[in-house]
Amino acid sequence: MPIIDRVYQVIRDRKASPRPDSYVCRLLEGGDDAILKKIGEEAVEVVLAAKGADDDALVHEVADLVFHTLVLLGARDIPPARVAAELERRFGTSGLAEKASRKGA
Repeated sequence: MPIIDRVYQVIRDRKASPRPDSYVCRLLEGGDDAILKKIGEEAVEVVLAAKGADDDALVHEVADLVFHTLVLLGARDIPPARVAAELERRFGTSGLAEKASRKGA
């Protein structure tokens, strides 16, 4: 099982069976606002790391961003497979064309 799916499963397990010692549970208890705050913080940290030359720091921050995004998906009961399917749908389509098609929607 890919690591994204394994992490998502832990998030779903924590949602179904909360534990007082769980960071994920604390985020889930805070609701979307708490999770979105963390995603915003992590996105800024990705940008700051990208401005530097330390690729390991960038990888670390991107992993944090992906993790917190998975928490949001888990809170909303959206499996990562839906994101993968959306990327698959877009694959082979010009990014400019795909973005233009969403403006009309």
